[in-house]
Amino acid sequence: MSPAETAATTLATPLTKDDLLRDYRLAWESRHASLAGRKEVFMGKAKFGIFGDGKEVPQLAMARAFQNGDFRAGYYRDQTFMVAIGELSWQQYFAQLYAHTDVEAEPATAGRAMNGHFATRLLDDDGNFLPQTDRKNSSADISPTAGQMPRLLGLAYASKLYRQNPELHELKNFSVNGNEVAFGTIGNASTSEGMFFEALNAAGVLQVPMLMSVWDDHYGISVPAEYQTTKQSISAILMGLQRESEGEQGFEIFVVRGWDYAALTDTYQKAAALCREQHVPVLIHVTEVTQPQGHSTSGSHERYKSRERLDWEEAHDCIHKMREWLLAEGHAEAAELDGIEKDAAATIKTARTAAWAAFFDPIKAEQAEAVALLDKLVASLGAENSLHELVAQLKNNPAPIRADIVRTLRRVLRELRHETRSRGRRAVQQHLEQLLAENADRYNSTLFSQSEWAVGNIEEVPAQYAADAPVVDGREVLQACFEANFRRDPTIFAIGEDVGKIGDVNQAFAGLQDKFGELRVTDTGIRECTIVGQGIGAALRGLRPITEIQYLDYLLYAIQILSDDLACLQYRTKGGQKAPLIIRTRGHRLEGVWHSGSPMQMILGSIRGIHVCVPRDMTQAAGFYNTLLRSDEPALVIECLNGYRLKEKVPANIGEFTLPLGRPEVLRPGEDVTVVTYGSMCRIVLDAAKQLAEVGISVEVVDVQTLLPFDTEQLIADSLQKTSRVVFIDEDVPGGATAYMMQQVLDEQNAYRFLDSAPRCLAAQAHRPPYGSDGDYFSKPNVEDVFDTVYELMGEANPEQFPPIY
Repeated sequence: MSPAETAATTLATPLTKDDLLRDYRLAWESRHASLAGRKEVFMGKAKFGIFGDGKEVPQLAMARAFQNGDFRAGYYRDQTFMVAIGELSWQQYFAQLYAHTDVEAEPATAGRAMNGHFATRLLDDDGNFLPQTDRKNSSADISPTAGQMPRLLGLAYASKLYRQNPELHELKNFSVNGNEVAFGTIGNASTSEGMFFEALNAAGVLQVPMLMSVWDDHYGISVPAEYQTTKQSISAILMGLQRESEGEQGFEIFVVRGWDYAALTDTYQKAAALCREQHVPVLIHVTEVTQPQGHSTSGSHERYKSRERLDWEEAHDCIHKMREWLLAEGHAEAAELDGIEKDAAATIKTARTAAWAAFFDPIKAEQAEAVALLDKLVASLGAENSLHELVAQLKNNPAPIRADIVRTLRRVLRELRHETRSRGRRAVQQHLEQLLAENADRYNSTLFSQSEWAVGNIEEVPAQYAADAPVVDGREVLQACFEANFRRDPTIFAIGEDVGKIGDVNQAFAGLQDKFGELRVTDTGIRECTIVGQGIGAALRGLRPITEIQYLDYLLYAIQILSDDLACLQYRTKGGQKAPLIIRTRGHRLEGVWHSGSPMQMILGSIRGIHVCVPRDMTQAAGFYNTLLRSDEPALVIECLNGYRLKEKVPANIGEFTLPLGRPEVLRPGEDVTVVTYGSMCRIVLDAAKQLAEVGISVEVVDVQTLLPFDTEQLIADSLQKTSRVVFIDEDVPGGATAYMMQQVLDEQNAYRFLDSAPRCLAAQAHRPPYGSDGDYFSKPNVEDVFDTVYELMGEANPEQFPPIY
């Protein structure tokens, strides 16, 4: 079956006149909001604006098909839809444009994301999930185009799990028999992104209720469709996804014009029912969409659109066409519609005025309070001084921001640094400290969970060993850990390449698919980005996914979505959403350029907001998994590739013992030098420490265990206070994670004051390791490198006892 373009004059969906006029009113309210928003930016009251004008009518149709329990993963032009489903008010819309930091005024992001980035609050004030099935839900938007697609796949996948896994049927707050549809939206140009194609292919393979809308206005900023899409039609080139007949695997594809209200409404009703009932993914290609104000406030579309195109867009404006249809079908009189349009403009003016007052009045009050304190201080100093100008600038600023207030207070105190401390100066200092604390909450808080299930609140349970504890391959320790957790919690599942049938390439899941079924331990295609996205969406809906990236080198495929979506999720919603996803992978030493990576610098710089665990063996990894699976925070666990067949004892409480994050472990006490490392390097450093002891050098070996968080108890500083020398060692490139660890210890912990020698870093070469044992030896730190580095450090302090070797 080929998707013919749908057109309609008579509406098949039963709607009353009130329904139709409500939609018309919302369309005009949204249009006026877009027009007003652009003006607010040009007046300097907002920094940037990107709006949903031209998409109003298709979004109204989509909203009519959206039910309680459904989820949205969209992009930054869905304002009409969000208002239509009752999850955005126009005052909240303008509050976001102004970056209002009050979560009550701007509940989506508390002013942290620019306008058009929508979200509903999925958590209560204590960080616990609210019921999702009695309300309409929107996952938190991100700006990178197509970045919503991996998460969308996961939101839809959760419905499949809730429907097909009987163990989950009692979780009524998250799903009712998997009937929930995940609605996605995207612009036509962004369908060129690889994430779009990857997610669609995965949805077709999985057969999940994903309803994907493409708003096609023919352009991507200034670049027209002929440069974007083969055949200039995303539906045409995706015809291979179309089901041949009912019951077969594949997509249903619909094409409908963006100004045809009747056809849009009927199409969305049909598509959503198909998704909801049969779990068939659907693509709706909405063509002939317009964008009356161009892409954003950063430019004008008159620069790149022809006069003919602009005239066509004016003639096919969806709201004007809806008016024509209402009149032609006899649903309303012209005067009636004129009144609605006028009322819509007044509604937006009222909302805009109220939002600005709610945003700006508190700042003006803060300005006045600071000025009063400063006036009093200046007056107490007597004669005319340089502070008068600073205070006058703040007092006369007609549109201050909070930075202006804090900046002035800091500069005033700077000017008074030589003055005797007075009551007035102390009052200004205290006020500054109060403002800094308040603004830290506004702008810097909730990177991690604040709930009782935060990682730091998980009770530590030591590993216990029976006298006859079995000694097995490390992979078997992990296997036992995963099995115990799967039995404990039915919401836990694992997905990834080769995870299911063979139990992953290192067999830590071996046999678990047979025990728990394919829904719990599942093979995926080779698609790292959407494996992670599948986990993000499922975690947003109350499940506990473990997503596997086969090798650490392949994390590059997923790093963007980890960084832009998962890592900042709690932050960008100010604690309104969470996705406790565990990403499991393995790295460090194996063989060759693409199987022995340790790109820790990239990871540490990209995913703040996700914990990073770097266990040295599989027992340590199991302890971290036990902790994380009881927590509500995301984490990346990097296992040692060369450790799966090394022998380890199996703890008697294999599924219960927990390891705290952020606490290093001293593997070998010493007196002369502290060596800080992690992962596979621990065994190499311990070997070198043993050899160094033979020449009279006592090395304290510290395994950091986690890089994020890093040594929260400052145990490494305690070690440096004893040894007064330190070497940081790992397998990343020079200046990578070794530099990070050094900064954390010397800067954050102020441990530089304990040093008698310059700190050293020993890292891998600046290139990836070549294949073979010699490639490994000459590319990554080896025992001799460690020995020589520590020996040389001691030789600087005591050249007689430790003369040069070479």
